Amino acid sequence: MLPSAHAAKSVIAEEKHYLTRGTGAYRRASLALFLSGFSTFSLLYCVQPLLPIFSQEFSVSPAESSLSLSLSTGFLALAIVCAAAVSEGLGRRSLMALSLVGAALLTIATAFAPTWHLLLVIRALQGLVLGGVPAVAMAYLAEEIDPRGLGATMGLYVGGTAFGGMSGRVLTGIFAEYLTWRPALFLIGAIGLAAAIGFIALLPPSKNFVRRPGFDPRFHAKAWLSHLENPALPFIFAIAFLAMGSFVTIYNYAGFRLVAPPYGLNQTELGLIFTVYLFGIGASSIGGLIGDRIGHFRVLLFGLALTAAGSALTLFAALPSIILGIVVLTTGFFMSHSIASGLVGKLARGTKGHASSLYMLAYYVGSSLMGSAGGWFFAMEGWTAVVLFTLAMLAVAFISACVAQHLARRKA
Repeated sequence: MLPSAHAAKSVIAEEKHYLTRGTGAYRRASLALFLSGFSTFSLLYCVQPLLPIFSQEFSVSPAESSLSLSLSTGFLALAIVCAAAVSEGLGRRSLMALSLVGAALLTIATAFAPTWHLLLVIRALQGLVLGGVPAVAMAYLAEEIDPRGLGATMGLYVGGTAFGGMSGRVLTGIFAEYLTWRPALFLIGAIGLAAAIGFIALLPPSKNFVRRPGFDPRFHAKAWLSHLENPALPFIFAIAFLAMGSFVTIYNYAGFRLVAPPYGLNQTELGLIFTVYLFGIGASSIGGLIGDRIGHFRVLLFGLALTAAGSALTLFAALPSIILGIVVLTTGFFMSHSIASGLVGKLARGTKGHASSLYMLAYYVGSSLMGSAGGWFFAMEGWTAVVLFTLAMLAVAFISACVAQHLARRKA
């Protein structure tokens, strides 16, 4: 019986043409998806350290200067939902390639924007273009990678997003200090374009994707609804919303605390906090590998608990404790995100791009809504209220993970 069962699995694997761990194609796909994550998030967040410069250069308020980032993330959230539908006809690989090249060229164009309003238009377009990567990348991995190695590859992709998010902030700040902001954005765009070219050269063509020509709104609506009717998936989407909301809330308002007495950090010292994203890179990859071995839900629960522990550590007054808390929080968050991302592909029944788009929509809406709500808590009751708010969100996320695990086991 065992040989025949093994043979049956082999036949299924051959029919699916999975990229299996240890092969050259698997390694190329993993590196290509790392580059896509790096490019997407470095291009998205590169303007964050430039907000004070924009305020001075274009004579706009700090709130207005933040539109250069918030417009991009807002349009990205909207584009992610549409990207899954477009990729069904255009193809996963083609859409990701167009998105990466287009976003890099738009970043280079931003460096030459003569007016503030034109800069905002370009950044909004960039958010729309970048929507073709996050959800579709997850769908490509779920369709093309052997499920036994999916966690490790998904972890590497999420690690690329962490590295990109860090690099976009840190490198732009350094370039701008020595070269001014326009050459800084030009260089970031050139780096993104090089990453896009590497992605196109490395990523193997889709073998398990079935193209659907034309655009059928009823098909896409039915696909999204089917994933919402999947017993376990809505709880995974809730985890994306709550975990990202907690992460962004801590990052948004830690700076306000640390520049004030008794810490009095300057902007350079504050910017160095972004280097803790390096812990997120390692946690994403390691979490995926461990999840493939001991079970993804176990690692997800551990990651969420670690995120909560990091948030709680920031309650202490000592600066080393606050920094350690941010490190632990970052490690736990990226571990949780990489595992939850992989679970979407495992639990979705067909149209995985639509399932991924719903996950990423929840992820970015959580960032926007919960990140803003955290500011209300900070203004009313200070840092303790911010931490209690994040701990409440993470408690609900932990419960959601337990429920999703139970439902997935019952389905299996």
